Amino acid sequence: MQVRKSSRNIGVWSVVVAIVAGLGVCGVPPVSAEDGAGNMVFFKGGFMNLNQDRGGKIFTDTNGNSGVNGGNAGWYAGAGLDLVMSKNAWGAMDKTWVVGEIGLQMNRINSSRVTNAAGFLTSAPDLQQKVQLTMMTINVAPKIKFMEGSAFRPWLIPIGLDFHVISPPSNQTQYLDLGLQFGGGFEFQVWKAFVLGVDARYHLTARMTNTNNDYFQVGPYVGISF
Repeated sequence: MQVRKSSRNIGVWSVVVAIVAGLGVCGVPPVSAEDGAGNMVFFKGGFMNLNQDRGGKIFTDTNGNSGVNGGNAGWYAGAGLDLVMSKNAWGAMDKTWVVGEIGLQMNRINSSRVTNAAGFLTSAPDLQQKVQLTMMTINVAPKIKFMEGSAFRPWLIPIGLDFHVISPPSNQTQYLDLGLQFGGGFEFQVWKAFVLGVDARYHLTARMTNTNNDYFQVGPYVGISF
């Protein structure tokens, strides 16, 4: 229980640090006229960490029969689109954009060589293979981007909707989950329509698979405006 609370606190504080670091930067140059209309395609990757491992389950390691497949940490890779909805928060805030993010992300959690369920059922428990722990996340979220006209732009996601697919499935063979995400970060225009950024996010899941799929992530991304 203490480990779970610590992981959650680390995730929340990392998001806060990313936002504060972005807002604290000043004196950045203005963007050029070649930054596009504001829409952006981006590619991302980095570190992720589950709040609770999935070891000791039927399909992850046959209940720990011959070693536990209990990794928490891993990496992610993904891509997405930012589509501009308003460039003044619908009249509420000048130089503040609201964009809609649509993202797709693959998470790969550290995995071990264990006796899998197929080998156990075929009376070959000595056959060990690496059982890959993975998770797919699809999200739709509003993203608020500050400091229009600057090459440096912090942003935050107040709340977003997640759809998750876990593999292997849970003991009840369920693999679909729903959840929310919160995040923040910043980006910097490096050349014409190209930007580099960093984001941190926390994903809170509904646990419809009867497993705890909450996780934190942080990493860089490359964006191309259009």
